[in-house]
Amino acid sequence: MSSASPTPTRPPAHTLVRRAGETALLAAAVLLMVLVAAEWRPLMDADESVVRTWHDWALEYEQLTAVQRLLSDWVWDTWTLRALCAAVVLWLLRYRGWRPALWLGLTCLGGALVQQALKAAVDRPRPVLPRPVDHAHYAAFPSGHAMTATVVCGALLWLLHHYGASGTVRRWALTGAVVSVLGVGVTRVWLGVHWPTDVLGGWLLGTLAVLTAGALGSRLLGERTRG
Repeated sequence: MSSASPTPTRPPAHTLVRRAGETALLAAAVLLMVLVAAEWRPLMDADESVVRTWHDWALEYEQLTAVQRLLSDWVWDTWTLRALCAAVVLWLLRYRGWRPALWLGLTCLGGALVQQALKAAVDRPRPVLPRPVDHAHYAAFPSGHAMTATVVCGALLWLLHHYGASGTVRRWALTGAVVSVLGVGVTRVWLGVHWPTDVLGGWLLGTLAVLTAGALGSRLLGERTRG
């Protein structure tokens, strides 16, 4: 007599919610990229309006603009964030082993490669302003600063959570990450080197990169340590 087949196990509710969130993020990122590539007029007009208005403010408030340049070009610059990533990779190699170091290095490298590939594919021009206050190279979409900040900060937060850092450490790290990710996006639009949708695209794609890397990291590094 044959035994009854086992009943399929339903994924936990939090897993279903996470998958739904990831699907929504992916759909939003793809839709935004398609609209930008197609130069959908309502979106282009909205971008133009924000950039022109903020550029007038940047010219009017020169001291604030100088602070924005310092933050954008030095504190939150892509190479500053990559240097931070490299320093943490070296620390992980010494104190945690090669697996987390490899995971972090590949996460940051993968984010950079995806970013450059999408820039080349979409090939969106940057804003052209009569009196520019800053300059940038390469195509506009997605914002490299916004995506790099999201990937680096997100990956470091994931590691803190994975290894069970104290609640105080994680709260301070989360605060710094939120300020950095949102702040760098604001500076890029304020300085007139990106459209708002470039920044939004960088945030969405960076978040997707971290979520994907986190799923792979859970397999590579095993179960996380409970703090």
